Amino acid sequence: MRSRNPVFSRRGFSRDNGYAGFNAAPQAGGPAVGTQGHPYAQGNPYAQPSGNPYAQNPYAQNPYAQQDLQGAPPQAPATTGRMTMDDVVLRTASTLGTLIVTAALAWALLPVDDAHINRSYGIGVAAALVGMVLAFVQSFKRKASPGLILTYAAFEGVFLGVVSSVVDNRIASGAAMQAVIGTMAVFAAVLVAYKAGWIRVNRRFYGFVMAAALGFVLLMMVNLLFAVFGGGDGLGFRSGGLGIFFGVVGVILGACFLALDFKQVEDGIAYGAPRDEAWLAAFGLTMTLVWIYMEFLRLIAILNQND
Repeated sequence: MRSRNPVFSRRGFSRDNGYAGFNAAPQAGGPAVGTQGHPYAQGNPYAQPSGNPYAQNPYAQNPYAQQDLQGAPPQAPATTGRMTMDDVVLRTASTLGTLIVTAALAWALLPVDDAHINRSYGIGVAAALVGMVLAFVQSFKRKASPGLILTYAAFEGVFLGVVSSVVDNRIASGAAMQAVIGTMAVFAAVLVAYKAGWIRVNRRFYGFVMAAALGFVLLMMVNLLFAVFGGGDGLGFRSGGLGIFFGVVGVILGACFLALDFKQVEDGIAYGAPRDEAWLAAFGLTMTLVWIYMEFLRLIAILNQND
């Protein structure tokens, strides 16, 4: 299945060439039994007996190299060099830790009073642009680059630190902490719902989320263009009642992205993805959490401006 992150739809742990292989018919020469309708029935992408760079000895004869015919991804045994949940947690903690440290430094060292706000905001915007470029560079690399991902997190942290300071000090006191709590609550709620099976990530879910996300982003881009060239709030999609509505939609989309990320991690571990892939999981989760945090921060700012 492909991720929605800028690692996005280009590559996912399953490294397929289509959607996610959901309900796809078996390929010619593939397994002939028990594969019809099984989303992962086109073979374990990390354990093909031939042509898979991750299936060389000593892994080529692993038991999870056989296709699971019961309708669920095979469970990979704990093997040296394979991604584990601990790897994902550790890499995600490293990435988020870097982001938090640089955000705190930006908050402390870049004042947002009247005399310095333009300079601080300029640095924040520049950091955001650098972070965006680094994110796209990582997206088009064949392998995860830990240094690139951590550098992205550092620049993204500078941007978040400046924006959070502006909102917290000039619009709504305590907004940053409220946004952090909201982000943590969404993460915990989606994790519980996903593990309990209340959220089923299938082809229909994936298609709906991607279509909604594309429409949302395009609409916000149009609003931004109207704001830049026409002044004011553009079409009003980020202020007033419409701003509140689209803020809630943004948070809901972020929650859906988290479900897709959790599915990516689950599949990567089940298929025995190499350990380096944990950095891609951390990258995707970090981007999703940044999305949710920014939507909460914007929503809180709008609600306080309307008071």
